[in-house]
Amino acid sequence: MKAQPKSKKVNKAWLHDHINDPWVKLAQKEGYRARAAYKLKEIDEQLGLIRPGQVVVDLGSSPGAWSQYVRRRLAPAGAAAGALDGAMIALDLLPMEPIEGVTFIQGDFREDAVLERLQQAVQGRPVDVVVSDMAPNLSGVDSVDAARVEHLIELALDFAGQHLRPEGALVAKLFHGSGYSQLVQRFKDRFQVVKALKPKASRDRSAETFLVGLRLKDPR
Repeated sequence: MKAQPKSKKVNKAWLHDHINDPWVKLAQKEGYRARAAYKLKEIDEQLGLIRPGQVVVDLGSSPGAWSQYVRRRLAPAGAAAGALDGAMIALDLLPMEPIEGVTFIQGDFREDAVLERLQQAVQGRPVDVVVSDMAPNLSGVDSVDAARVEHLIELALDFAGQHLRPEGALVAKLFHGSGYSQLVQRFKDRFQVVKALKPKASRDRSAETFLVGLRLKDPR
């Protein structure tokens, strides 16, 4: 009998876990595009980051679960449709199905022209919260992957430093491993308060964690 390739076994195991995942089922029930919505929801509920009237920027937004969550937080009575009390701007390299009231920019955040489009969409308004679920394509080479993650985090920190209100917040995904402690220090250099959180909706075997920076330090 021919042995089944390992990759197929892994894919079947992942598919089985995904189908039976309670967060996946809850996302389907509540109309979210991905279980990731509950990662941001838990972080927000712990720290009280997102409120009506704010300007929020979502980096690495596709397929849109974080934007959906933020959009409901900005809408009267948490509605998934209708007028927003605030503004929501999302950006991703990949396409994203439209979300009512959310301005979406498709492009590479690492490119100056795309960053300029994002800045134009902000329209000079101070940003209350930046959320970043950006992650690079991983090569499997630790040093290369760490450099790619660090670059995206640096870009998110730079954008937050230029556009956040002094009391604003940045939520960013990163991974335990090479360069993790240096990235934590980068956050501590920029923010008065830094918290590392791993929400319940984040899979146990995943190395991802989320850093939250609160209240920018005086740049002077």
